[in-house]
Amino acid sequence: MNTNLIGLDKVGAEALAEQLNHLLANYQVLYMNVRGFHWNVQGANFFELHAKFEEIYDQLLLKVDEIAERILTLGHQPRHGFSDYLRMSQIDEVKGVRDGHVAIEHILSAYTLLLSQQRKILSQASELGDEGTVSLMSDYISQQEKESWMLSAYQGRGA
Repeated sequence: MNTNLIGLDKVGAEALAEQLNHLLANYQVLYMNVRGFHWNVQGANFFELHAKFEEIYDQLLLKVDEIAERILTLGHQPRHGFSDYLRMSQIDEVKGVRDGHVAIEHILSAYTLLLSQQRKILSQASELGDEGTVSLMSDYISQQEKESWMLSAYQGRGA
């Protein structure tokens, strides 16, 4: 049998799960970065950015769980070691940022990378006929496009 439990081609599902593991690594590193921004932000915009960063890392944590569960649904194992995440992630670990505007620039840069990666995964999943992953990526893309616009507007530079 060349299909997995949910009826997808096994080889295609394995390749997709690998791409999702890379996405998971990016999300985990970004999650920790934003946690740090939340903890360390200072300045006149402290209260609003402290709350905003918490909102963002809460969203990221939900996505981490959804991505890991999607990998499992495809019949594969999500990576779960931070050494793996740091090795696999295209998003760099960021430490010691206290300036909210610098933190937002890091988030925007990460979203740009995630959007590109998620569009590739969406295309790959679509070719495989994996509507579950397509739907997940579509939701993430839509949310991050809007969040990117809003954060850019906050920075005073528009979309």
